Amino acid sequence: MPGAERVGWSLGAGQDAPGPRMQEGPNVGVADRTPPTAEEYLAYKERFSNWGRWGEDDRFGTLNHITDEVRAAAAGLVREGRTVSLAHPLQTEPSRRNPVPAQHYMMFNYRGSRDYIGVAFHGRVNTHIDALCHIFTSDGRMYNGHPTSAVTSSGAGHGSIDDWRGGIITRGVLYDIPRLKGVDYLDAESPVQAWDLADAAEAQGVEPQAGDAVLVRCGREPYFEAHPNVYLDGAPASYYEDGELVGTPGVHPSALEFLHEHDAALLGWDFLDAGGLGYPPPFEGDPRSVPVHEIAIPYMGLPLLDNVALEELAAACAERGRWEFMLVIAPLVVEGGTGSPVNPLAVF
Repeated sequence: MPGAERVGWSLGAGQDAPGPRMQEGPNVGVADRTPPTAEEYLAYKERFSNWGRWGEDDRFGTLNHITDEVRAAAAGLVREGRTVSLAHPLQTEPSRRNPVPAQHYMMFNYRGSRDYIGVAFHGRVNTHIDALCHIFTSDGRMYNGHPTSAVTSSGAGHGSIDDWRGGIITRGVLYDIPRLKGVDYLDAESPVQAWDLADAAEAQGVEPQAGDAVLVRCGREPYFEAHPNVYLDGAPASYYEDGELVGTPGVHPSALEFLHEHDAALLGWDFLDAGGLGYPPPFEGDPRSVPVHEIAIPYMGLPLLDNVALEELAAACAERGRWEFMLVIAPLVVEGGTGSPVNPLAVF
């Protein structure tokens, strides 16, 4: 809320990892509707850090906001029992947007059939959730200050997806930004800012709550229908159309201020980080940058639910005139895994 005092977590002088301290001041970005400068963006690493907030061995990050009471309240949102899947089918066909397709092989004989599935799920195609070991800081640490040496070819010794084997059940809220702006989809010139989320909450009559799963719709499917020749270039991750750079639609890092202010548990999105914003990449000599990922996962401990299918959910919310529901996510129990493909379910 503009002008309100806030609690932050910051890097103290001489510390190896951020420790808690009180931080006061207005939420400048939301208050004046101005994107952060490069310096302000880099300061997010301290301003929004949750290192130490839930103890040195914390493995849940902002999922700690999902208390038993939050789960019970989410269950109370179920009135009809209708479910909506938020997952895209695994993409098995290679394309310029899907350079590493999933493998699905069938085996059968007279007794029956079975199949083999292999998938590299990170990227901008398959629906998945990122674990806290997925993104590193530029100085070689993971969330909560754990060394990246904890990740080996055998798996991650800290921050892996199997820590969340109990599943994630909370209130989901859809922030339908194209609906708010009266368009079919957003393009690279209109990334989702923190104040867009605040405006959508007000327009939809939703009060943000601690433990929310914030689902941000940019209109991915209508965008690709309107731009059938768009493809993804890997370095940096930007969209091109007929050889011309058209940028990357998605969520602006300023949205992290909204998520931090309201103690969101996770962020889900159909498009991911907006690209071409000019913020410095985390690794010298490497132009690739996903500026929301680079703050959310290693500093905030905020899980990201990537490539969510939100068109059917948007229609279901509009039909009911309500934008909140129970959200259920059950990651695969992959010991040491960096994330998991998932089929999130919204339950009305």
